[in-house]
Amino acid sequence: MRSKPLVQVSLAFLLLLAAHSVFAHGMSEQEKLAIVEGGYPQFIWLGATHMLTGYDHLLFVFGFVFFLSSFRDVVKYVTVFTLGHSLTLISATLMGVTANYYLVDAVIGLSVCYIGFENIGGFRKYFEESPNLLWAVFLFGFIHGFGLSTRLQELPLGDEGIVLKILSFNLGIELGQIGALCVMLLLLFKWRRTQSFLQISSVSNHGIIVAGALLFLMQMHGYSHTANPDEFGFPEDNHFHAHEKMDAQEVIPGREYFVNPGASEG
Repeated sequence: MRSKPLVQVSLAFLLLLAAHSVFAHGMSEQEKLAIVEGGYPQFIWLGATHMLTGYDHLLFVFGFVFFLSSFRDVVKYVTVFTLGHSLTLISATLMGVTANYYLVDAVIGLSVCYIGFENIGGFRKYFEESPNLLWAVFLFGFIHGFGLSTRLQELPLGDEGIVLKILSFNLGIELGQIGALCVMLLLLFKWRRTQSFLQISSVSNHGIIVAGALLFLMQMHGYSHTANPDEFGFPEDNHFHAHEKMDAQEVIPGREYFVNPGASEG
């Protein structure tokens, strides 16, 4: 009977994390200017803080280390994930490859669902065979790296020292990941020594699936409410004005301007 309140608390907590992640898109012009003027240390700090507040990335990492009990396995999986997201982070930023970050983060949300589904034995139960987890972590690392690249490309990187800026940001990502990973492994190590581990692990991984699904749905909601889905998101205060403008204006055939249908033509 103890599991019911635990489920409710877990889901409420994961919902708050998902909501925070969705509304974390975009930076003010002052924040962008401070980062650019701060130099390479500021890019390291940005990378570290982005990883530590990137709950979709943290949930994915937490998911794939959940049942890893040996240090060798942890190093192996973390290495392939790091290699995957580093490759796309660096290459996509250097080549200027962009995509709507709501769609990218929606796929990252699905990767969270994937890892939770794997942990509860869903693939073995419904498909009789589980995909190679190491390869899955590596491939999802590419997508996570692309998401990190879209974040970095919001900044006016310029041409001077761009490689060092990207590498500094990537270094910050890795430092943030190492810090978060140490906390996760410490908690999991102590957790595995308790009798309730199997029961709570089931609840936790179902919670991971729910969190990933919420992230996916909320990111798709953000994408559907973007005025121009081919561009990066726009400030929240323009969101209302965009809808207001679309609802209040109509095109008059033969004229090259918009008018308010409720206004007088005189």
